[in-house]
Amino acid sequence: MTLAGIPTRTPSRAAVSVDELKRAWAAVQEGQFRHRPAAGSRTRRSAYSGDVASRPAAQDLDVWTPAPGEQVLPVLGCAGSAGTTTVALAVALAAGIPARVVECSSVTASGLAAASNAELGLHDSGWRQGKRDQVLLERASDVLVRVDEVPMPAPASDADPSQLDGGLTVLDIGWELGQLLATPSWLNETVRAAPTVIAVTPATVPGLRRLEGALELLGADHVIAAVIGPRFKKWPKGVAHSAGLNTRRLLERERFVEIPEDRALAVSGLDSTPLPAHLLAASAHLLAQTHVTTGPAPSPTTENA
Repeated sequence: MTLAGIPTRTPSRAAVSVDELKRAWAAVQEGQFRHRPAAGSRTRRSAYSGDVASRPAAQDLDVWTPAPGEQVLPVLGCAGSAGTTTVALAVALAAGIPARVVECSSVTASGLAAASNAELGLHDSGWRQGKRDQVLLERASDVLVRVDEVPMPAPASDADPSQLDGGLTVLDIGWELGQLLATPSWLNETVRAAPTVIAVTPATVPGLRRLEGALELLGADHVIAAVIGPRFKKWPKGVAHSAGLNTRRLLERERFVEIPEDRALAVSGLDSTPLPAHLLAASAHLLAQTHVTTGPAPSPTTENA
């Protein structure tokens, strides 16, 4: 993959410029957008500025501790309906090891509701669980209006020891990135601490602008981009021209993976139908760019039949 044919200039005016994102993030760090905790909240809500000295002590935050050997991979959506849940599921299926997908969104926004082969019911932790081959699916059972209302994943020993010990937990995160990073929560801390984060975005002008903003906030060295759409060489010129500096650097370093769009999935969404082989192959390539230690490819008798 090369940058041939992409001019060095950027559009004269983006819908939201990187400088504006930086100023907004600086304002968040200064505490200008703090929210008063709602009475009777189910979880602790302690807003803090980006200054380390002003952050609450560790014991004041809910912190999730993965099981020994449990690998954690956050998958973030840069834009609404970007295909984040589809990529998260495909990555878990392509890993070739015991895995689970934890969908960190409200029950009303679930993309996994019809994706399991077998429903396992409501777990004591509050997650509604299902199974899809070797992958455990966990989705919220309540309406969630804030990032800090997302319950922590069930401990591996409680969820399904045979599935999770030493395996992979994929966090499917559809929250707006600025909101996620400005809200103290176990999810915020987990994303910041993860060695690698996958950022999913469509191959559109707004999608690449959102990706550039995500790279500014998370750090380009922290992110692998999963871009859903046509092959890079077939992008319309307007899309190619909209690639920002950090996005170009990902391209040059091959931390930018093309995910082919599937028209059937785009129309019907995720269900129990096997995912297309080309999507699983692209997801395996995506995983190879991350810190995750994978196993053998899935059997051709299952998802990629």
